Amino acid sequence: MSQLVTGSSSAAPIIGRVAVVGLGLIGGSFAKGLRESGLCREVVGSDPDPHTQQLAVSLGVVDSMVPDLPSAVQGAELILLAVPVLAMRSVLRELARLELGGAVITDTGSTKTAVVEAVREAYGQVPPQFVPGHPIAGSERSGVEAADAGLFRRHKVILTPLDNTDPAAVERVRQAWQALGADVEDMPLEDHDEVLAATSHLPHLLAFSLVDTLASRSENLEIFRYAAGGFRDFTRIAASDPVMWRDVFLANRDAVLRSLDTFTRDLSRLRTAVEEGDANTLLGVFTRARVAREHFSTILARRAYMEPMQTQSINFIASPGSRVQGRIRVPGDKSISHRSIMLGSIAEGVTEVEGFLEGEDSLATLQAFRDMGVVIEGPHRGRVTINGVGLHGLQAPPGPIYVGNSGTSMRLLAGLLAGQNFTTELTGDASLGKRPMGRVADPLRAMGATIDTAEGGRPPLVIKGAESHLKGMEYVMPMASAQVKSCLLLAGLYAEGKTSVTEPAPTRDHTERMLKGFGYPVQVDGATATVESGHKLTGCRIDVPADISSAAFFMVAASIAEGSDLTLEHVGINPTRIGVINILRAMGADITLSNEREVGGEPVADIRVRYAPLKGIEIPEDQVPLAIDEFPALFIAAACAEGRTVLRGAEELRVKESDRIQVMADGLQTLGIRAEPTPDGVIIDGGVIGGGTIDSHMDHRIAMSFAIASLRATADIRITDCIHVATSFPGFIDLASSVGIQIRQEDNA
Repeated sequence: MSQLVTGSSSAAPIIGRVAVVGLGLIGGSFAKGLRESGLCREVVGSDPDPHTQQLAVSLGVVDSMVPDLPSAVQGAELILLAVPVLAMRSVLRELARLELGGAVITDTGSTKTAVVEAVREAYGQVPPQFVPGHPIAGSERSGVEAADAGLFRRHKVILTPLDNTDPAAVERVRQAWQALGADVEDMPLEDHDEVLAATSHLPHLLAFSLVDTLASRSENLEIFRYAAGGFRDFTRIAASDPVMWRDVFLANRDAVLRSLDTFTRDLSRLRTAVEEGDANTLLGVFTRARVAREHFSTILARRAYMEPMQTQSINFIASPGSRVQGRIRVPGDKSISHRSIMLGSIAEGVTEVEGFLEGEDSLATLQAFRDMGVVIEGPHRGRVTINGVGLHGLQAPPGPIYVGNSGTSMRLLAGLLAGQNFTTELTGDASLGKRPMGRVADPLRAMGATIDTAEGGRPPLVIKGAESHLKGMEYVMPMASAQVKSCLLLAGLYAEGKTSVTEPAPTRDHTERMLKGFGYPVQVDGATATVESGHKLTGCRIDVPADISSAAFFMVAASIAEGSDLTLEHVGINPTRIGVINILRAMGADITLSNEREVGGEPVADIRVRYAPLKGIEIPEDQVPLAIDEFPALFIAAACAEGRTVLRGAEELRVKESDRIQVMADGLQTLGIRAEPTPDGVIIDGGVIGGGTIDSHMDHRIAMSFAIASLRATADIRITDCIHVATSFPGFIDLASSVGIQIRQEDNA
């Protein structure tokens, strides 16, 4: 058997084919590291997940992906099994039926007794060429996207060879790990499981349990506020993959139980879950703990009491570009993501969500319902499973519900919480604290709710639930607002009699559509939507379309950059949301829709945008409510158009995350564009966009709009305070770069 030695990537390959089965974080990092080392001729991957299959080669993780296991391992000299412990049996049974020659097989499972038992069950005995192994390394990220060739550098890998294991096979595995910079040690199998139960498995249990317990206490915000570095270091491991750790504890049951027996009540319930194989309880606690830590990390990053040295400022540097080309799918619709969590939580049964937007706003809504006792699994690659508790099953949260920067979360939750039989406080970050909430508080009070606000009708909101006191009403909104309409319809689910909301102009109707999807009757008569209490919601499946608000940045980008041809896939084209398409077309944009269809009650289509010269227009006022979130991007289109663009009737823009009329006008003027703000709009004269520094005022849409303006700029545009871009568009820079927009991130501690 040939020797595998460490060396540089220029070393001649001395091992042939390596097969890696399972390309998550561990398997993907092993494959990528070994491939980059140059010590093997070929690294082949095998994974059942279609998403992983698509990404593994393009990310440089493997040389090729093979669809089936027999083809992947054929001719391999080294096979690594990096699949979950409880999935190992089926893989081993398939391997046992194959003729593998002298191939060495090893694994990455953290419970070696369970793995060896699975090998013995599949083969009848443990083959000499099988070397049990366990790399002790990890990350808060997971999946093939997180594959890191340096993950194992200066980390331990434990091998647990048996009495009959071939020493040459052990050496082959040892040298493979050493090639990745790992410190490899041997240990008896039984000792491994006992030691790891105490030093790895138990700390993970403690971290999951501790975060979950503290997040459930009424003073949780203060606890996390004063958490020292040691606490944060310890709880870092609570961000690990809940499903993986569920399998570990069930597989290593006996050793874990011996460690758990000395702990108190909260840990004893985890002991029972492990002992009884209660996967749902384990997954529920671990998922809540993982997201709770992320949630409170967000609180610490946003709160004003943080020391300056602890906060992070993110700036964008956008460079002049040429054209935008390709096919992309932007993240899921934020409005629909919010509502899927809310309605799924108060539905009866299980709701499965695909395409969920994993941005901070949507995650704030998700965390709010976890705080109110709803077990929610995920999100993982846009998949969320909600175990609904019914209309009357929510529990009082342990403390204030923090929704970060999400006005949608706060306003819609206000309506739903007004119908509960407990008191709740809704709070958010400094930016949200400046936004008006009287527009929902006042009509809710008219329905019988008791709501206290800060001065000027601003957050925080203290809502004293009044399920038995809410009365339905007929409400005519003074201004068009989907958030106000949705808030009152949600309150109407709990109010005596009927609740009708009439809007002065059409706004997004996702709430009405989704209520119907959950089986709750909604009557829509022209501009009036009506619900009546006494019905129930039933869990369902929701496929969230791509967000047209996120797609808008790329529609404008392709419209203003000469030579562009861009297709945006699976975009929601709800009639109440297509103002951006109508306005751009009126300006002369070349936009075509294809593959139009309906998914889960929402119309979707692929949108192709090709460059075309734009002209200034007077924006029709009936289109303003249909494009209210897209105007920052449309202002960039106006700056690139020939002639004058006039916007009226958009005073709502002044009370968004920032005063978007003033902030956009200031930024355009900095770049040499004439932009005159008016009380309810703006007048923009198209011209040449220069370079400069733009203050985004921590508004994600401002930041992304000026980023795409760089396509027509004569110099770099530096955009400050872009930390909130992840709020609505995670992965924006990477996706923009993939189609030709040149943006880089500048981090400042």
